[in-house]
Amino acid sequence: MRYAQGGGLTDAGRAARERIRLQAAERFERGEKNREIAAALQVSERSVERWRRQWRERGEAGVLSKGSPGRPRLSEKQVAKLERELERGPLVHGWVDQRWTLARVKTLFGRLFHVSYTVEGTWRLLKRHGWSWQQPARRAIERDDDAVDLWKKEVWPRVRAPRRPAADGSSSRTRPVSR
Repeated sequence: MRYAQGGGLTDAGRAARERIRLQAAERFERGEKNREIAAALQVSERSVERWRRQWRERGEAGVLSKGSPGRPRLSEKQVAKLERELERGPLVHGWVDQRWTLARVKTLFGRLFHVSYTVEGTWRLLKRHGWSWQQPARRAIERDDDAVDLWKKEVWPRVRAPRRPAADGSSSRTRPVSR
């Protein structure tokens, strides 16, 4: 089965699929045929064949869910160590300023644990453990709140205005609309 870009099953979806496989395992024990099981569970015969093979090799454990394919590769102990290192700050780890960027945290993963994450994966791991992006402690002196409010009220609605409806056209590239 193919999923949308970045797709896959949610935890609830995986649990539902696992229940179907467990129902199939019960039917394997009763000696039902693949075709009957596929029809009853509304799945393909190929899936039932694959499940039966896994069930024969490993029993019920063979049809259980393997969990999320995107599960974190860092143990809880490693995450605790990472948090301690992040709290020590970037200067301690060789960067010239006090800003943690996702690229820097990604590099830190590699240095500490010899694990490679994508920048997006780094963000997700940090978010999952309660970290968030840094926000400036104070606003820029140059900021003009009145100008920002004016822009939001007058300019943004014009920029964001809906597009004009398309006019009737012709499916022919060479002839204009016929009458």
